Amino acid sequence: MAQKVPLNLVRNIGISAHIDSGKTTLSERILFYTKKIHAIHEVKGKDQVGATMDFMDLEREKGITIQSAATYCMWKGYNINLIDTPGHVDFTIEVERSLRVLDGAILVLCSVAGVQSQSITVDRQMKRYKVPRLCFINKMDRAGANPFRGVKMLREKLSHNAHLITYPIGAEDQFKGLVDLVTMKANYFDGDNGETVRLEEIPAELVDDCKKYREELIAAVGEFDENIMNKYLEGEEPSVDELRAGIRKATLSLNFTPVITGSAYKNKGVQTALDAVTYYLPNPTERENIALDQHNNEAKVVLASDPAKPFVALAFKLDEGRYGQLTYMRIYQGSVGKGDVIFNSSNDKKVKVPRLVQMHADEMHDVETAQAGDIVAFFGVDCASGDTFTDGTIKYTMTSMFIPNAVISLAIAPKDKAGQANFSKALNKFTKEDPTLRVHRDEESAQTIISGMGELHLEIYCERIKREFNCEVVVGKPQVAFRETITKRGDFSYTHKKQTGGSGQFGKVVGYIEPLPADAAVNYEFVDDITGGSIPREFIPACDKGFQEAIKEGRLIGFPIVGVRVTINDGAYHDVDSSEQAFKTAALMGFREAYEKAGAVVLEPMMKLETQAPEEFQGGVMGQINQRRGMIINSGTNEGYAVIEAEVPLNEMFGYSTDLRSATQGKGEFTMEFLKYAPVPRNVQEEMVKKFQEKKAKENK
Repeated sequence: MAQKVPLNLVRNIGISAHIDSGKTTLSERILFYTKKIHAIHEVKGKDQVGATMDFMDLEREKGITIQSAATYCMWKGYNINLIDTPGHVDFTIEVERSLRVLDGAILVLCSVAGVQSQSITVDRQMKRYKVPRLCFINKMDRAGANPFRGVKMLREKLSHNAHLITYPIGAEDQFKGLVDLVTMKANYFDGDNGETVRLEEIPAELVDDCKKYREELIAAVGEFDENIMNKYLEGEEPSVDELRAGIRKATLSLNFTPVITGSAYKNKGVQTALDAVTYYLPNPTERENIALDQHNNEAKVVLASDPAKPFVALAFKLDEGRYGQLTYMRIYQGSVGKGDVIFNSSNDKKVKVPRLVQMHADEMHDVETAQAGDIVAFFGVDCASGDTFTDGTIKYTMTSMFIPNAVISLAIAPKDKAGQANFSKALNKFTKEDPTLRVHRDEESAQTIISGMGELHLEIYCERIKREFNCEVVVGKPQVAFRETITKRGDFSYTHKKQTGGSGQFGKVVGYIEPLPADAAVNYEFVDDITGGSIPREFIPACDKGFQEAIKEGRLIGFPIVGVRVTINDGAYHDVDSSEQAFKTAALMGFREAYEKAGAVVLEPMMKLETQAPEEFQGGVMGQINQRRGMIINSGTNEGYAVIEAEVPLNEMFGYSTDLRSATQGKGEFTMEFLKYAPVPRNVQEEMVKKFQEKKAKENK
């Protein structure tokens, strides 16, 4: 049980970065120096144990982080709740949900590669949730390490106001330690694992550089702190405490990023980073958290990190373990104890809290109570990711996190009938845990379809079904999530008439469809322009329903239609024969009539691709991208490696990793994430439409 510390000594932080920048290695060192673990294990290689935070077998085999793992530790009297998040874009939801509940973050950059494509994504997520961050430029021991270029890229690519607060002593195999520019002392890390920090005077040859960088730092902090600005202008030196207070103020404003250099693998600079977390990142009371009051028209309420106020917590991650569902919660207000009754705001269900634990990777440490600012896990609380819990005296909901749309689907089935029950159990568990994994049944082909963020994302889940549920699966060819849209206005005037025994059906709708502007927040808009009662009020919603039915399946290749505004401006009805059903059908058929004239096109997901390979393979790699209908946006070189940025259609990218490896002797690597939807070339569209027509014709036989 961690001792309870005052709220101003609590730090909830996440570690995020591009894949392979050393996040998990950094977390491992933090746990070691805070005496949470007694031996250091590595992420990859011969280490049989594997890193503490990568506790899934799959994570250890692949050497990547798949799930965010939570732990807590004590450092110099501060309680640090830490979440290690994945860097791979396919698991981006893990980063989203962690940043949603954290107060501060460490952005890790590799000193050789600097800002990479995933660093940009993670930075965008930090900005979305207004998370103050500091930057740790890692891997200073590697050949080609250059932290100054890293700072330059932070400024240019991420437009951060970034400034070094430590200056490296040497680099590559000569990296010895760092100078703290706040205290102006050199820090060396002695002992087998760098556990002893030795303070010395700054090496003579670095004094001038350090003074120059310290002056830049003071000038930059002066923008946020009047006292420091005055001292700077008068040529006076601010004291260590004054400068720390200034840096803290600047960091919390979200317009300043302190940068630390180090090498987690070589055990240098990690303690300095921990100190910086306590000095410069916010405690729970310094972040504004907003809830919506459901009893008062969703009025915004600012939550107070006060244990005495009514309880409010957000469930941000679910984990179905051996002993049932584990629900990770961030408590924003009030407190909760074992045996208390709490209410789920989304469905008003009341739940008794049977057990409260603090997580250390996959180990659980029981606690009796938890309060505002804590991140804990509840046992036996059934809910969905993103649900808000209260004590029942209020009904607040917290805004949940941003969930990106799926871009790729697979047909998946259990290999034998006996595995069916386990197969269903597995999918139930995974969709509850991961909002970006979607499962639906395709009625036409009677197949189960899973959709997600990328090939690796779905591959990992297929593997987990096999391992965790002992169920072999058969996987179909990946399917890309195409869309259809229109490029110009199309008019309709459709009359639906049917005369059967008894009352008939009659409804007439007149209007037009047109493309929505590219930046529209919605995919479908309905405009009711009826005047003079040509269609009675009660039938208008039925028209809307008919149009919504029509956009579910396009006429070109059968995929959903997006980016359409439908306007109805006239129509006719019959006193006896008109009904909701008649107008719904008229709208559906009217839309189809207009769609034929509206220049329909097929849209495909375009991905942002960043490929890195040794320079000698640059021509071959570019050739491969061109063959896959890719458009190269930018290419450059960095330390003997070619870095190529391109936009590529997802549909052409299957099997790319194998091709890239064989073209670069296994040295090429790439990251890819969804960018936008764009029209497919005319010849490709014609081919797709032809195939769809043939499939339809077969089904109708």
